[in-house]
Amino acid sequence: MALTPAELLAALHRQVRTGVGEGDPEAVRERVGLIWRTWSTNPADQWAMVESPDGLGDAPDVTIAGERDHFAGLGIPLEWKTYSYDVPVDIGDRLVAAGFEAGDDEALMLGELADLVDRVPIPEGVSIREVRTLGDLRRIDNLGALVWGAEWHGPRAPLEGADSDPIERRDPHEYAVLAEESPEGPVLCAARVNLTPGTDFAGLWGGNTHPQWRGLGLYRAVLARRAHWALERGARYARVDASPNSEPILARLGLYRVATTTPYHHG
Repeated sequence: MALTPAELLAALHRQVRTGVGEGDPEAVRERVGLIWRTWSTNPADQWAMVESPDGLGDAPDVTIAGERDHFAGLGIPLEWKTYSYDVPVDIGDRLVAAGFEAGDDEALMLGELADLVDRVPIPEGVSIREVRTLGDLRRIDNLGALVWGAEWHGPRAPLEGADSDPIERRDPHEYAVLAEESPEGPVLCAARVNLTPGTDFAGLWGGNTHPQWRGLGLYRAVLARRAHWALERGARYARVDASPNSEPILARLGLYRVATTTPYHHG
């Protein structure tokens, strides 16, 4: 029996937000009071994320300042991710007052992975395949810069090596795909999916499409490929932080907008 939107959100909150987290093979996750911290252990790829799914207690500003100062002292950039149902309701204003900078709102969308796997026709001459090499990652970075311009930040760690070199440190719970006409040409669409071990959820991330190739089914086809991969590995539900471009497509496919997420950055 399919879950309602409220039941999907409750499952995500229980299994992921207050459970195992999104997952990353090079990350550590711990609870400190009401706060959940996740940070990278790779010295070449330093980052940290914080969220407060159970609220901030009686001294929210003190807690916020504590997390800000903790990671600033370590020299690690911090992202505090908020959800529209988090408390206190003015958490965003408090983060800004503490020196964080708000990012763009995104739609938190949840639904059945099985609703996303229908075969989608794509333009003749275009193929979809797994991302395998450093050259693939560089071409995907070029696509991101084209789509997002000055808002694109690129890979967190340098892509050192020849284009033909295979990607190292591959995460067995991640599957990244791209659409192309040829390995020498531009990437037309790219995205990835991450399983969250120990939960029913798979996170569908990315989904950049070349401006000249929009409306031709590439985003939808790449979505179907990722959903099929996740279903084969036991996931049941899709989780997407959707942009305004992606939200209508996902809604037509049966995913529900259950909340809004907003990242706040410091450092």
